[in-house]
Amino acid sequence: MTAEQPVLESLDFNFDTPLAGIEEIRTANPHRYEFEMLSGIVHVDPQKHRIIGFKEIRDSDFWARGHMPGFPLFPGVLMCEAAAQMCGYYYITQKVGEAGVLLGLAGVDEARFSRPVRPGERLVMVGTGLKVHRRLTRFRVVGQVGTEKAFEAVITGVPLGKMEDLRGA
Repeated sequence: MTAEQPVLESLDFNFDTPLAGIEEIRTANPHRYEFEMLSGIVHVDPQKHRIIGFKEIRDSDFWARGHMPGFPLFPGVLMCEAAAQMCGYYYITQKVGEAGVLLGLAGVDEARFSRPVRPGERLVMVGTGLKVHRRLTRFRVVGQVGTEKAFEAVITGVPLGKMEDLRGA
């Protein structure tokens, strides 16, 4: 992994009016219903290949009832999925690859979970591109709640093909 990416000291972003809300995210990402793991995107910097997004964690989320009863914890695998969806959003909206191509999750490396994330909290994710190319993208993503790091991972994505071709497969 590259040099330590600091956890944001200040979350001075407008989470009430993000750059991209769920409707804008849906124009880039095909995920729907229970598998929409992003609530919004608050910052995109194409020069630094940086993106900041978030997920509002709710009692009504599909996993909350069973993971774990009486002490619900947002599963680590879903934190990684949220990070992958954020990276996919960057890939599509910043036109890294060909128009209409879906970026698929190819790998999760160096994943570490530092703190539980629970309903009523906001998971903010900061993604920094380590390699951003049409054939392979790799982002280092740090997730935090407030100023506390919750997880970090290196997320690798590869193009799966055009959405219209994949739907018919």
